[in-house]
Amino acid sequence: MTNRIPWNSASSTCSMEPTAGCSPTVSEPELYRSVMAVLPRETDHQHPQDCLNKGMLRWTLHKKVQSNPVNGSSLVWVLIKELEKAERWDSRKSIIPLLHTLMYAIIQTAHIPDELYKRVYSFCKRLLTYPRPYCTVGLSYTRQIKNERFTPGLMYQRMVAAEQRLKNAHYPLQERVFILADPEVFSSSLQQVVCGDIETSSLFDGGSPSPFHHMCSVVQHSIQAALGAEQCHGPTLARALKDVGQDVEAHFQEVVAALEQSAEEGGRGEGGALRSRLQRLYSRIVTDADSEPLSKGRLCNSPLPNPEMSFHMWTEDLDIWRVLAKWFRSSSISEEDLELGDSPGDLMPSDMTRFSVMSTDSGIEGDLPPGDDPSSSLTETDPGKLSRRRGFKMKPSTKDMVLMQDTLEENTNLGGGGAGGGMAGRPGATLQRRAGTCATQNPFFKQQRLFTARIVAMGDDRVLGRLAKAYYFFRKREARRLFLTMKVNLQFYYIPVCGATTSVSSVKENLHQSKDNPCNLGSYLSMVDPWYNSNIKSLGCMLPKLAKMQQINPGRPKEPFVSDVISYYVRTGQQPVCFTIYFVTITFTNRKKSPEEDVFLTHLEIDFPDFRQMSASIRDKHKRSLGEMCGAVISLNYKKVTLSGRDVDKGMSVRTSGAQITAIPSNEAEDLNCLTMTLNESPTKNKNSIVESTFRSRNIKIRALENRPLTVILDRDSRRKYTDVQSLEIFPCLDPGYCVQKTIQSKFKLGVGKEAGLSKYMNKGLPLPINTFAGIIT
Repeated sequence: MTNRIPWNSASSTCSMEPTAGCSPTVSEPELYRSVMAVLPRETDHQHPQDCLNKGMLRWTLHKKVQSNPVNGSSLVWVLIKELEKAERWDSRKSIIPLLHTLMYAIIQTAHIPDELYKRVYSFCKRLLTYPRPYCTVGLSYTRQIKNERFTPGLMYQRMVAAEQRLKNAHYPLQERVFILADPEVFSSSLQQVVCGDIETSSLFDGGSPSPFHHMCSVVQHSIQAALGAEQCHGPTLARALKDVGQDVEAHFQEVVAALEQSAEEGGRGEGGALRSRLQRLYSRIVTDADSEPLSKGRLCNSPLPNPEMSFHMWTEDLDIWRVLAKWFRSSSISEEDLELGDSPGDLMPSDMTRFSVMSTDSGIEGDLPPGDDPSSSLTETDPGKLSRRRGFKMKPSTKDMVLMQDTLEENTNLGGGGAGGGMAGRPGATLQRRAGTCATQNPFFKQQRLFTARIVAMGDDRVLGRLAKAYYFFRKREARRLFLTMKVNLQFYYIPVCGATTSVSSVKENLHQSKDNPCNLGSYLSMVDPWYNSNIKSLGCMLPKLAKMQQINPGRPKEPFVSDVISYYVRTGQQPVCFTIYFVTITFTNRKKSPEEDVFLTHLEIDFPDFRQMSASIRDKHKRSLGEMCGAVISLNYKKVTLSGRDVDKGMSVRTSGAQITAIPSNEAEDLNCLTMTLNESPTKNKNSIVESTFRSRNIKIRALENRPLTVILDRDSRRKYTDVQSLEIFPCLDPGYCVQKTIQSKFKLGVGKEAGLSKYMNKGLPLPINTFAGIIT
């Protein structure tokens, strides 16, 4: 076991004296006040400005850890005491924010005594008895802490190696962050703020860091984490690594090999072999630099660099599939990876119409003309080439099973059926939204993928609608011919940005005014995850202010605040909340025009242009007959969903001037995973019943009965507007992976409507998982 040093606040690593070349040491009482200031409180919705400040305070707190190793150990000590206090007082709202802050501090801290590791590990294990999402987050961190205790520095080494693409033979994983911003929201000033911040984060220590700079940081941090201040002198090691130059790559490879070997052993050797191996490496590095190895001394900080990021304005010409394929090809090191599929330019776009060609021959070789025998020409030209055998049935390739395996894994990870439209057609399906992951209940082993693309969408609900559409076509293209699914893992993140004109309001106000709130989904995530509200929603509200500050004072030095917060989000936000993608089929009044197919995520608006100028006096009347009502008659056929699962088929005709269909709940009490359709008019009395103005459903069919065309707008995006609409049908979007399985099943003629084989366990719907810090806290 490593680091057998009892906790002592007066030790050399935890000294409160200022250290040369580092920021001043912060006392524990001051760290305690800083921690208390960043925690979410019940009154945050009443004071939105205080909530905005919490994100900046959290960023400042972690900056103190980066600047001085002593602060890191002290902060870990403060955080674990607060977590144990929250456990005693059953203050669960503080547990997940404190736990994320603790883990991020552990990754950055140069050395942590074994006593602290024990306390953190014991606390995380106790979280396994808690309900979700606490047990889910606790399970993830329990495994990480167990590995980190016996292999100090492992999390830092893996994170830097993957994010900075440091090639090595023992940990080949690679990651990259793709930021997609909506040009309708991002003005040139906002774009300059984000792009400039990303450039600032990549330019530190007076220049652009090279891979050798990151290798030095990994070697420095790993040796210090294993040996501590009792056996390592940080400044001497830092000078020696700087003098080594490019030869540091050999030391980096040795460190990675030692840490990964120790992680594979799982602590069976109690860390003694790792510590001895790194001790010999430390002595060799310092001796080669003509210095005497010093056994004691202070430690140096090794700042955790931000991951590689690329910023893209999401214009019409941008294709996510092509961007990911380009990155994958440039990062692949094996020929097998490059041969996974055709070039992006060689493949047909998934939304392009494909025409079939009629064959004019009978398919019998004897009926071919004398000079068109394919077997004879094949034998003459290329005798080594294989010819087709008659009646030989090819078995399906393992590649064809990848999409199906994904749906199986996602369905078990996210707690079975229910959300995402996966069980939309089955009676008794739960309306609870799926969130979080639970690896203990997943019997399917996830295929190892060496590449992870972290896609961060920035904007309002419109950019999420485009993301859902792009994700659907991505899966559809991969179902036709696999290229990226086998090797690239997709993770989605969302930062709500409303622009400079949108005022900052509280979460509950935003949800009640959902019709006028351009960031409904962001407000919902802020409601179910307070830590998301403090760090991510606040970032979106601060961007317009940062743009104004930059315009006023463009010459002052900038701190990489935006990229630091994004880095924190993509590293610690690993609990997804799933949102159903809904499929809509649109038929037009012009019979010659083919029906359109599209998807939406948050909102669908139906409007009659003829009644758009309806006077407020008529609209606000509460008592009016059906003939006095202003609007057109539409027919509605829908399946009314209930909490009991006894869905009822409904059908009616109603006169209305328009309707709103939303997929995001308006408040916490109505958090159901279904569509809510609201007519513009108030409830009216019919002959024998009351025509409701609001109802819930998953499947809706709407048709205009009079000669008045509809106008349909998806996700509040004027770029996705359909006019002259006669009818539309809405239902949960089916996953292309499930459609592939159904196609294979149909070849065996198992009967119509039967669920057999893997299809019984697959998630039929296609949810869009947005990562948060906690998932859903009820």
